[in-house]
Amino acid sequence: MDDWRNWLEYIKHLDLDSIQWTLESYSQWGPFPGILLPMVESFLPFLPLILIIAANANIYGLGFGFLFSWIGVTAGAITVFWISRKLGRNVKGRLERRFPKSERFFNWVERKGFTPLFLLACFPFTPSVIITVVSGLSKVPFHTFLLATLLGKAVMIFCISLISFDIGNLVDEPWRIFVSITAVLVMWFGGKRLESRYQVNG
Repeated sequence: MDDWRNWLEYIKHLDLDSIQWTLESYSQWGPFPGILLPMVESFLPFLPLILIIAANANIYGLGFGFLFSWIGVTAGAITVFWISRKLGRNVKGRLERRFPKSERFFNWVERKGFTPLFLLACFPFTPSVIITVVSGLSKVPFHTFLLATLLGKAVMIFCISLISFDIGNLVDEPWRIFVSITAVLVMWFGGKRLESRYQVNG
């Protein structure tokens, strides 16, 4: 137990070079470390997700680095969502009784659905674990949460990977920033269209 705590404390204070060295030291496990570490971050949000994603991009390359981070982050978010939905059925009522204003937040998430979940998933500095738990406690349909998470996390991870991959050349390649902004817009419009199709067919 002490070793596990020491490892978490070690990871918490790592810089990019140290995280890359840590992942590379487990290279015999293939892509597993690159998937597991982003997944663990879903449960332990104090871990430096941005640096983990950047390290994956630099170790595995832009394509595989993005893919491994996306799988890990999404799998972690889905797991937290289902834990919240299965075990927290009575928690929502308690929260609303203790914090009356929280009811307004739950209603906002349930009413708006895809858009706030997608936008919050796009930004790496939002408290994603809180958003995921709230989604699980709310009446948001799983397919709406899944779609918003898949697309929003894809945008966030792609942008971080694209900008951090070979970051020394970023100044000479400003198109990366333009592509990142375009990715946000394309995913948002595409997600809205898919969500409306679900609602029509549902």
